[in-house]
Amino acid sequence: MTDDRVQAAAAMVREANDLPYSVGLILGSGLGAIADAVTDAVRIPYADLPGFPISRVSSHSGELVAGRLEGVPVIVLSGRVHFYETGHPASMRIPIATLAALGCDTLLITNAAGSLRTEVGPGELMLISDHIAFSGINPLIGETSEDRFVGMTGAYDASLRAALHAAAEREGVALATGVYMWFSGPSFETPAEIRFARTIGADAVGMSTVPEVILGRFFRLRVAAVSTITNFAAGMTGAELSHEETKRLGPVGAAKLQRILRRFFHDRGWR
Repeated sequence: MTDDRVQAAAAMVREANDLPYSVGLILGSGLGAIADAVTDAVRIPYADLPGFPISRVSSHSGELVAGRLEGVPVIVLSGRVHFYETGHPASMRIPIATLAALGCDTLLITNAAGSLRTEVGPGELMLISDHIAFSGINPLIGETSEDRFVGMTGAYDASLRAALHAAAEREGVALATGVYMWFSGPSFETPAEIRFARTIGADAVGMSTVPEVILGRFFRLRVAAVSTITNFAAGMTGAELSHEETKRLGPVGAAKLQRILRRFFHDRGWR
């Protein structure tokens, strides 16, 4: 059954800026500047959209931006609500359902993450090829339809990943590839957890994205995701981790990611 709040939110966006949307973006910590590149933009606070959650994380603005990026109609969700803020892994369900209701068939997700690889340090980017949901939580728990059994073998769309790599190469920006491991947060991981993560094949760790990827696939969106690396993970340098570090170094990777995304849209890489 369609949630009335989704239809109401989509109608509000259409009334404000009615374009043939096909791509949605979710921006993570320190990545809000990407929304500033959207032209002909209409900005709607999450608080004004029915059913949209409001983030209490200082580096997330919490607004929907509808407009064009390199001429392509896009919906940008500038800021997300995390599982650790609400205790509900499906906190972003209505925003993602709204993207689908507006006609989007492609979802690009960004986040800030900690690196487990010494050669991919702060300020670098990592394209996610797969994930490990270490938290054991799933946003589709409680869903009653048969659609809840979502296949995740190709969750991170191969053609989108190829297009993002091509855009990065054209821009001369290094783009690593790796597996993202989701921890619930809000506390950072321990050195022992990071050693475990490395053992089972993780390349980066973070507190978001995985629920959104699952929801995106539930709503039949093609998905790609990129991490901006803001720190080395716990135990790798001996230094304690902090959210201030995430906020400080997020924009470094964001500037590179904006170049990749603009090239991606310019070259119509999602098609």
